[in-house]
Amino acid sequence: MIALFGGTFDPIHLGHLNMAHQCVEELKLTQLYFLPCAVPVHKMQPGITDAHRLAMLSLAIKDNTKFSIDRREITRQGPSYSLLSLRECRAEHPNTPLLFLMGMDSFNSLPSWFEWQEITSLCHIIVYQRPYERLSNQAKLAQYLKVSKTSHIEALNQQIGGLCYFLTGSTFNAASSDIRKRIKNSENMKHLLNSRVIDYINEYHLYAE
Repeated sequence: MIALFGGTFDPIHLGHLNMAHQCVEELKLTQLYFLPCAVPVHKMQPGITDAHRLAMLSLAIKDNTKFSIDRREITRQGPSYSLLSLRECRAEHPNTPLLFLMGMDSFNSLPSWFEWQEITSLCHIIVYQRPYERLSNQAKLAQYLKVSKTSHIEALNQQIGGLCYFLTGSTFNAASSDIRKRIKNSENMKHLLNSRVIDYINEYHLYAE
């Protein structure tokens, strides 16, 4: 199985890393690819350069051999539609199960994504739920989960896409928007960011006034 974890990573924080770690450990993966977007469709444009975001991401994952970076959306530029990346990955790996990791907040908005039903056919959706998040009760998601939800890891290996699995491991409550505000206010970030990322932010005065 191949796992993709998309996001702005602005900045990459310990919540992101815990999310990726839980996915790798629980599903017994050998590789997970962080997929930083260039122009997010559902979020504000990052306030720092792609180069800075990539540098911090590289520093944050350098000690984990199961983590890598997929730069295709940064290279492509333009709006970062997940569908395009998943189509490309499916073409590259036609017979391999693809996993697309996302938080509960993103999952709740999935029906608003461009061609979301094709996305769910191209891959398995893997959902990470932070402590305060709840599943939306909207009809489209409920209908999708009725036919796709599984709690069996072996099922993910038996077909190349179409299923939805909720991670059951420990969660870590962190949000990039809150972290950016904390940095701006010169608050302690040691419990939220990798130490190398903190040093990089301080060196380049990122997220300051």
